[in-house]
Amino acid sequence: MTTWLITGCSAGLGRSLAQAVLKAGFNVVVTARNPDSVADIVSAYPKTAVAAALDVTDRQAIDRVVALAGERFGGIDVLVNNAGYGYRAAVEEGDEEEVAALFATNVFGPVSVIKAVLPGMRERKTGTIVNISSIAAQRSSPGSGFYSATKRALEGLSDALRKEVAPLGIKVLIVEPGAFRTEFAGRSLRGSDKGLDAYATTAGPRRKGTDKTHGTQPGDPDLAAQVMMDTIMGGDLPVRLLLGRDAIAVVGEEIEAQRAEIKAWSDVSVKTDFTNR
Repeated sequence: MTTWLITGCSAGLGRSLAQAVLKAGFNVVVTARNPDSVADIVSAYPKTAVAAALDVTDRQAIDRVVALAGERFGGIDVLVNNAGYGYRAAVEEGDEEEVAALFATNVFGPVSVIKAVLPGMRERKTGTIVNISSIAAQRSSPGSGFYSATKRALEGLSDALRKEVAPLGIKVLIVEPGAFRTEFAGRSLRGSDKGLDAYATTAGPRRKGTDKTHGTQPGDPDLAAQVMMDTIMGGDLPVRLLLGRDAIAVVGEEIEAQRAEIKAWSDVSVKTDFTNR
């Protein structure tokens, strides 16, 4: 039976995905910083679910969870790196310690989990690694520069990883959700306390204290969970799976704008070749 390890299951997409996967009959290691927050999920599926405390910035905790998965279910077939959070601040406003913590959770945490599960996947010559990114990896909005940077970093790593492990029988999927009605813009959103007047009209409307999108997002996390599970278990995977009409619109517009800019500036770009001497 396929065994999943999903990080960040206390709320949002992680919680919905854990429930969908368990309902489908698969094994799941359901993780959260506080395992009490997922106790209800595990109690409903005592034979196929196990709760585990996991802070993805704690490498020892990661190793314990991977070992638990091996002891309970024989290993991990699907890893979903979902744990993470948002951070709002203009670049100049960003607190260095807060930004370091953001990268530790959103980038280096997933890297540590990936490195912990890869030996088992390589030994079995099969496995799927799913990294939950964001449309912010494609388009960075004022006030979200640091968060976008974490997701771009995760995607760059994922692109290389996919090519490295494909010959080993391991797949890698990047998921780019649009706006979903989760706690991402609520309790999972953090921000700098430094609000400079110079950025009131740019980053200002998107600061944690002024953002009004929470509870109005168009995406349904339960439907997203079903789509992700069906795609992951369906065989062939895309490089990037967009979730939501807004994701298609935002990413499509960004790609077209980049294409247009490349074309407009191509005469300048080619001037650097040795053939121009």
